[in-house]
Amino acid sequence: MQESTSDGRRRLVLVRHAKAEPTAPTDHERDLTAGGRGDAEEAGRWLAGQGVAADAALVSDALRAHETWLHLSLGAGWTLEPELSPALYAAGPDAALDMVRETAPDVGTLLVVGHNPTMAYLAEMLDDSEGDDDATTSMLVRGFPPAALVVLELTGGWADLAPGTARLVAFHVGEA
Repeated sequence: MQESTSDGRRRLVLVRHAKAEPTAPTDHERDLTAGGRGDAEEAGRWLAGQGVAADAALVSDALRAHETWLHLSLGAGWTLEPELSPALYAAGPDAALDMVRETAPDVGTLLVVGHNPTMAYLAEMLDDSEGDDDATTSMLVRGFPPAALVVLELTGGWADLAPGTARLVAFHVGEA
């Protein structure tokens, strides 16, 4: 397992689920559109191209989030089994941060697939404003649409993660 990046930093990848169908018997059962599946796979290819490989994945148990993970991992070439979390489905940013803090110390890169506005708020809350200016500007201009993801780096342990303690190093948005 990759304990950290080559310079000792950990990575946190926050992903908003890809574009989902507007209706289903319940909100929990909404699945991805064809474009959403393609965007998730493309995001996985993008992450792999950036040299980002997840050591662990925390994924909302809503169908659209789980499908996002499946297609993202397919695009990235990962075989990692995610932890499906019912709590992440309804979590606000503070609760989601608490879940991230519970990550095992030996995890170097954690990928979280969740919902908005939580993923966008969590990215903004953690950002120390010292990261990649283009990525930050792009996130502010484009918002956090379906299949958007941010890559944050932190130098401390997961349990120490707090507002303003991670650096935004990349932002990516699919095209569906």
